[in-house]
Amino acid sequence: MSKQPRKQRKFRYKAPLHVRHKLMGVTLSEELRERYQTRSLPVKKGDKVMVMRGDFKEQEGKVEKVDLKHYRLTIEGVSVQKPDGNQVYHSIHPSKVMLVELDLDDDERNEVIERKG
Repeated sequence: MSKQPRKQRKFRYKAPLHVRHKLMGVTLSEELRERYQTRSLPVKKGDKVMVMRGDFKEQEGKVEKVDLKHYRLTIEGVSVQKPDGNQVYHSIHPSKVMLVELDLDDDERNEVIERKG
């Protein structure tokens, strides 16, 4: 792994999907940290997150979409009104959010938690 910023940017830009998924890691809330004995997990559609930075600070919502290509999350309730009156989702980088509630319907998610914890 290189320290050079240009190589770091190149790595992120050319990363395959399975690596991009790991780069979409989000910090866990204090209660979840204690329960699962891990600091962060990759975010998934259906998780409930709280925005920690920016114009939508301290808003909670469900993750509607995870955009691996652009490293962005679309969150329910985090939207902007356009001049013509339409509401448009505002995408947020995963480093600016915190997981509040996990969607544990998937067996793979449980395996990841066991492996990390």
